[in-house]
Amino acid sequence: MTPVRRLGLAYNPTNPAAVQLRAQASGWAQALGIAHWSATSADLETLLVELPTTDVLIVLGGDGTFLLAARGVCQVDVPILGVNLGKVGFLSRVEAGELEGILGQLRDGEYDLEDRMVLEGRILRAGQPTTEERYVALNDVVVARGALARVVRLDVDIDATHLATFIADGLVVASPTGSTGYSFSSGGPIVDPHSRIMVVTPIAGYLSAIRSVVVGPDQVVRCKVISALQALVSIDGHDDVPVGEGDVVEVRAIDRPIRLVVPGGSQPFWDLLRRKVEILPS
Repeated sequence: MTPVRRLGLAYNPTNPAAVQLRAQASGWAQALGIAHWSATSADLETLLVELPTTDVLIVLGGDGTFLLAARGVCQVDVPILGVNLGKVGFLSRVEAGELEGILGQLRDGEYDLEDRMVLEGRILRAGQPTTEERYVALNDVVVARGALARVVRLDVDIDATHLATFIADGLVVASPTGSTGYSFSSGGPIVDPHSRIMVVTPIAGYLSAIRSVVVGPDQVVRCKVISALQALVSIDGHDDVPVGEGDVVEVRAIDRPIRLVVPGGSQPFWDLLRRKVEILPS
C-alpha cells in the first residue's frame, strides 16, 4: 500500500491512557519522519478540516471513541485504524503496546485495507413529507424507548412489504460491523464484517415470533413509531434524536464503504472475535 506520510490521532480525552499514548505516538511519529496532528474523537469540525490531507486516521480508545471518529471518515474517505484502550474493542485491530511497531509498518506501506459497509438513517417527520434528517452510522441505527420504562409500538417494513409490528423496547438495524454490538446483545447473529447486509433485531420484543432477520443491501428498512410516550433514534450510540408518533425512520446501505487499516500480521476476524469474546465478563 501507499506509505503513510501524514497521519491523524483521534483520542478519548477522558481516558488517561489515551492521552498518554497520544503523546507517545506523537514522539514515535516524529522519530519516523511522519507528519501528524491530533484532535479529540468528538471534535468533528477539526477532523473534517484535517482529514483531506491525511493518509490514515488512528483512533486511541475503545469502540465508542472509534465510532465518534468514524463520523469524519464517513464524510472524508480516509482509512482508519483503531488502537484498543477500552474493555473489548471489537473495532480495534491493534493493542496499545503494538502501536510503535505499527507506525513503522504504516510508514513502509506494510498494511492492507478492508471495506466496511456504512448505513444511512433518515428521519421523516409526520406531517412534514418534504423534510428529512440524515445521519450516517458504521455500527447501527436504533429506535428505542427513552428514559421512561414503557415499551414502544413500531411498524417495520422491508421495502414495500410489512415485516411485523413490534411491541418492544426498540429496534436495532445493524451493519455487518455492528452485528457484534447492540444487535448481538438483543439476540441477533454475528455476521462476516466484509459482507453487505443489514441485521434487523427487536429489543426485548413482547410475544414476537420474529427475533431477527437479515436483509439485502439494496433494501430499505422502514420503522414507523405507532405509539410511544418517549422514543429516541440513536446513531452509533450517540446523536440521540427524539421521535414521536407517526415519525418514520428509514435505514439503507450507502454505496461507498469506509476503509479499515489492517496492519501486516493482523489476526483474521473470526480469530479476533474468539479472543475478544473470551475476555468478556461471564
